[in-house]
Amino acid sequence: MRNYIIKRLLLIPVTLFGILFLNFAIIQLAPGGPVEYMLAKYQGMNTDSKSSLSSTTQVNMNTAQQSQYQGAQGVPEDLVKALEKQFGFDKPAPERFVKMIKDYATFDFGTSFYHNKTVWELIKERMPVSISLGLWSTLLIYLIAIPLGIKKAVKDGSPFDVWTSCAIIIGAAIPVFLFAVFLIVVFAGGIYFQWFPLRGLTSDNWENLSLLGKIGDYFWHITLPVLAMVIGGFASLTMLTKNSFLDEINKPYVLTAKAKGLTESQVLYGHVFRNAMLIVIAGFPALLIKMLFTGSLLIEVIFSLNGMGLLGYEAIMTRDYPVIFGTLYIFALLGLILKLISDITYSLVDPRINFDKV
Repeated sequence: MRNYIIKRLLLIPVTLFGILFLNFAIIQLAPGGPVEYMLAKYQGMNTDSKSSLSSTTQVNMNTAQQSQYQGAQGVPEDLVKALEKQFGFDKPAPERFVKMIKDYATFDFGTSFYHNKTVWELIKERMPVSISLGLWSTLLIYLIAIPLGIKKAVKDGSPFDVWTSCAIIIGAAIPVFLFAVFLIVVFAGGIYFQWFPLRGLTSDNWENLSLLGKIGDYFWHITLPVLAMVIGGFASLTMLTKNSFLDEINKPYVLTAKAKGLTESQVLYGHVFRNAMLIVIAGFPALLIKMLFTGSLLIEVIFSLNGMGLLGYEAIMTRDYPVIFGTLYIFALLGLILKLISDITYSLVDPRINFDKV
C-alpha cells in the first residue's frame, strides 16, 4: 500500500497540471471575459459622457472598432489597452499560463479582479461556511442512509421496506431549494413558527457569547440549511446501500455461513458488511465534494450564506479568472486527496484489496 500511496501522491501534480491546462485552453476559446465584462459596463454609461470625448479620443474610438473584443466598438482604444493591462491580457496566453503554474506551485492565486482581496482571503472567508454545510450534511446522510439501507435489505418486501421506499421517493422528488423554502416558511418566521434564524452562520453578538453559547448559536443557525441538504442527498445513498447488501445477502457464502450455525447478526456484520460497504465507501469523495462546493449553492443563496459555491458562481458570472482558477485548483486538489483517502479506506475495510499492483 505504501508504494501505491507514493505513486498517487506523485500523480497529483501531473493531474492538477492537466486540469488547469484544459480549463485554461477552454477559457481562451470561450466568448466573453473580464475585459468584455468591463466594456459592457462602460457601454451602459451615460451617453452624454461619451459625446464629450475629445477628437483625439474619437480617432482612438475608430481604431478600437477593429479590436478583437465585440464590446469595444465605440470605446476609446486607450481604455481597452488599460483594461487589458489591468487584467493581464496584454501578454500572450502561453506566458500567462506559465506564470499561473509557477504561482500556483506556491499556492499564490493572485488577487480578485473585483473584490480588492487576494483569492486566499476570499477562500478563507468562505471556506468555513462550505465546510460546515458539507461535513455536517455528509455525516448525517451516512448516519441515516447506511443503517436505513441495511434494515431495508434485511426486511426486503416487508411493510417497513415499502413505506420507507415511499418516503425516500417523495424526498428524492422534492427539489432541495423547494424544501429549503418550505423550512423557512414553517420554522424561520414565514407563517407559523420563528424557531430558527433566517440568514447567516452566527448571530451578530457571537463574539460576546460564552463557549457553550457560541456552540449553541452555531448549531442554531446551521440546522435548517443542513436539514435541507440531508433531505436532498440521503435517498440515493440509502438505495445504494440496500441494493449492495441485497446483492451480497443472496450470494452462496452467506447461505454457507448460516448453515454453519452463525446468527443473522454475525453473518450480516461479520461477512456481508465488509463486502457490501465497498461500493458505498467508493462514493464518499464525490458526495463530500458535491456537498462542500456544488450542492450547497442554492442553499447558500436561500439562507444568505457566503460559501465557496456562491463564490465560484459569482466568479463565473463576472469572469473573475483568478477566483475561478484558484477555487478550481482547491476543488481538484481536495478531490484527489479524498480519492486517495477513499482507496486507503478500501484496504482498511477489506484487507484482501491490494493497490500495490495497480
